[in-house]
Order: sequence, then C-alpha cells, then structure tokens
Amino acid sequence: MSENLTYRIQAEDQGQRLDRVLARVWPDLTRSKIQTLIKAGLVTLDGRAVKSSEAVTAGHEVLANVPDPAPSHLVPETRALAILYEDDDVLVLDKPAGLVVHPGVGVRGGTLVHALLGYFPGLAGVGGASRPGLVHRLDKDTSGLMVVAKSAPAFQKLTEDLALRKIARRYLALVWRVPQAPTGRIEAAIGRDPKDRTRMTVRPSGSRGARPAATRWRVVAQLPADAARARYALLCVTLETGRTHQIRAHLSHKGHPVVADTAYGGGVKKALSLPPAERKLAQQLVTELGRQALHAAELEFRHPIHGEVMKFTAPLPEDLSRALALLGLSTRPSCS
Repeated sequence: MSENLTYRIQAEDQGQRLDRVLARVWPDLTRSKIQTLIKAGLVTLDGRAVKSSEAVTAGHEVLANVPDPAPSHLVPETRALAILYEDDDVLVLDKPAGLVVHPGVGVRGGTLVHALLGYFPGLAGVGGASRPGLVHRLDKDTSGLMVVAKSAPAFQKLTEDLALRKIARRYLALVWRVPQAPTGRIEAAIGRDPKDRTRMTVRPSGSRGARPAATRWRVVAQLPADAARARYALLCVTLETGRTHQIRAHLSHKGHPVVADTAYGGGVKKALSLPPAERKLAQQLVTELGRQALHAAELEFRHPIHGEVMKFTAPLPEDLSRALALLGLSTRPSCS
C-alpha cells in the first residue's frame, strides 16, 4: 500500500526550493525523506519529474506517492536509561561509555536504539528505520548528552538545526601534551583512512570521500595541577561540524590525541613512549580509563516545537573523575 499526497503551490511559496516547501506543508515527512522520494521519481510537479532544488511557482500542483515504510527489524529491549528531560517531542539522555548507539556491522542488538524502542515503542516511526529518533550520535566509548526526537516534526526541525549549526555540543577531553595556545580552531577535511577503514583521518580538501570539518577548543586545565609538571590538558571542545570521530581525529592530527584513545594514538603505546619518570602515571591513566577520555558535557538547542532554549549539562562519569583526580584536579570541570 502507499499514500498519495497533493499540494498546490501557494503565493508565499514562490521561488522557494521544492523540498523545503514540502517539508513544511507535510510535517510527517522529513526533508531527507522527501528528497529520497524525489530522487526515486515519486514526486511530480504538474506531471513532470523534478529535482529537490527546483524553485517552485505559485499555482503548480505537486503529487507525491509515499510508499509504506519498510518494516523495522529492531526488537525493543529493556535497559535503564539516564533520562534528563522528556516531553512529547524530545528526550535528552546521558549515554554511558560502552553503549553502541545504533546497529551496524557486527552489532545486531544491545544498542541505545533498542533500549529507546523498549522505553518508547512509538519511536519506530520517527526518522530512519534503523536509527529511529536519532538526531546525532556518539561513539561507543564516548559518554554524555544526546537529544532524541520523539515525533516527526521534532526530528525534521532538529536535524535541520543540526545541519545549520544551531545545536551547540560541547565536550570535555583529556589529551596528551599541553597546547601552546589557550584556545584554537582546527579546520581540516576528514575522510576514511585508506589503510584502515575503521578510522578517520585528515585528508586533503577535495580528495575523494573527504568532508569539511571544523573543531574549536579551549584549555580548561593544565595537568598535573602543578603547572610546572603539566603534561596533559583538559580541553573544552566545541563541534562546528559533526563528522565521524571528528574530535578524536582532529586532536590526534594536531599532536594532542585523547588519553586512552587506542585508535588515534592515545593508548598504551603512547604511555610506553614517555620517559621512565612519566611512564607510571601515564599507564595508570590509560588503565583507569580503558576508553577514550571524551565526554559530551553540554548540549544547547531550541525546542523544535515551541522554540524555548534548552540547556543541559552531564557531570563527568566516575572513570573520568578518577583519572582527573590522579592528576590532582579536585574541582568539578566545566565548559561554561
């Protein structure tokens, strides 16, 4: 079965992109879904095929044939979730390290998505079939804040805001070596590492598969707390774009890999490369953490329905707190 939708272009739509107009008048369809329908030839304008970017003219009629969504093969699971906020349209949670966000190669169950479906079955119809409700993601071993859309209009607005950089995401990252400057910005394209497809790496701009990426950072603390012996830095990192492994790849590229990040040069090999006097503490840190020292600490966005500014903070998990205590940091760090 499928559904046929029609819409006559109005005067106020004149000159706008077709996909943007349709996403507004058909709020149950996301803009990306509309673009998919257009590419598949399931949307016509006065009977002819169109492109998503076409500027519309008042009086023309749009016809869309919307197939029923493919059935989801995700099985809801019961798992405790650290939910910080929830209403009819959005849910904000604090994801623990070690939890995979969505199914992928070799991961069929036990993900955050499975747990979300167990908590709220209605999420199955929001967004993509394999990643329902997900506006953004975190790596398995990165802890912290995520916003999930519970309704189609919320999903559409939040994904658009994310693309327009209207959602602020700030992370705390413990890195090797203290940067020479107190603040900085990394702008470098990121793509798959041709030698290891599980990793991302900085690639020449314009090279195949490389996408523009920008990251801002600020030093929160130099560690150990005795600045004369400082060999580590706690950074507040802000994403301007949201590429896979962006923070980890960018910081590693600049010579400041995240502590205990084995994939990007911050693991045991890094600790063993240090002078003997520093090696013991470095090994303690890596052992204490067992995962990259990266935490999504702050999240700020406008509510997708009523527009209120929403701000959330997730305290450091115990493993990161213990690691910082080893370095003599007794105060509660913050990006703010």
